[in-house]
Amino acid sequence: MFSNNKLIALLGTRYPILGGTMMDLSLAPFVTAISKAGALGVIASVIYKDYDSFRTDLKAVKDATDAPFAVNINLFPMMEKLDNLRYLEIMAEEDVKIVETSGFAPPQELLGKFQEYGFTWLHKCVGVRYARKAAQLGAHAVTVVGYENGGATGNLNVTTLVLVPRTVDEVDIPVVGGGGVMDGRTMLAVMALGASGVIVGSRLLLSEECPIHPNLKRALLEANELDTDIIMRSVGFAHRIWMNSRAKEAQRIEESGGGIAELYPHVSGQAAREMFETGDLDAGTISCSQGIALAREIKPVEDIIAEMVAEAEARASSLVS
Repeated sequence: MFSNNKLIALLGTRYPILGGTMMDLSLAPFVTAISKAGALGVIASVIYKDYDSFRTDLKAVKDATDAPFAVNINLFPMMEKLDNLRYLEIMAEEDVKIVETSGFAPPQELLGKFQEYGFTWLHKCVGVRYARKAAQLGAHAVTVVGYENGGATGNLNVTTLVLVPRTVDEVDIPVVGGGGVMDGRTMLAVMALGASGVIVGSRLLLSEECPIHPNLKRALLEANELDTDIIMRSVGFAHRIWMNSRAKEAQRIEESGGGIAELYPHVSGQAAREMFETGDLDAGTISCSQGIALAREIKPVEDIIAEMVAEAEARASSLVS
């Protein structure tokens, strides 16, 4: 099924799968597990407020596996200004060759460094025009995620079923598709739309290696396709999250005309970290896809990826038999 796959050839992975970058979670141990399983693990640079710890985690992944991994550079507006050029410099010093960017627009100010350091550049976005612009600027692949996606959804409200083939038709580089990819069925469906690979996020929340509290994993196991919704659309930062009491309060604030200052205590990274660490299910919020309804077991990352690939291959064979 994956013979002559363009994404595998580009990245050097065993499978055409990207692990979704997760704020506060995509640290060395989790990323290592994803890369060892044959997918592309992606460290979230935005987690690291000091550059020494960033370098330490890059070294930790390299020491643990020879498999490829990447670093995500966050281009979204942040409360604290990040020096993305310094992250790129450390990546080059540590011989990390794959960079993923995500944000409202491709990072034209960083392109010179991508070329200087010889990076393979993936850009993640939520619309065809953004993917087309990234391709024009020299991206080696683009990732597009539909409205079902957990986390940043943008404001275009285009589903994966439409977004992936539209993007494939518009660019001549590999397209990675996501938004609801949870198992072999959904992986095969996205690749049947023309994608060279898939991005998987919410399914990996329910892995043994994901560093969130067992209470939260159990709650997400019980979630269905109606238990997520969009918040922060009113402040230009639409995100799909699991609807706990914090998320519902954020929606109430938006409906009453409140702004980012009122929303921030409910959606801040500090609040999320408290939930992840303590298991208090109403301490913060967590990004989550509608596809969470398709996950019903907590397993090692290696088993999740292996079973996803095996199911996709079996279902592809059955379609032509």
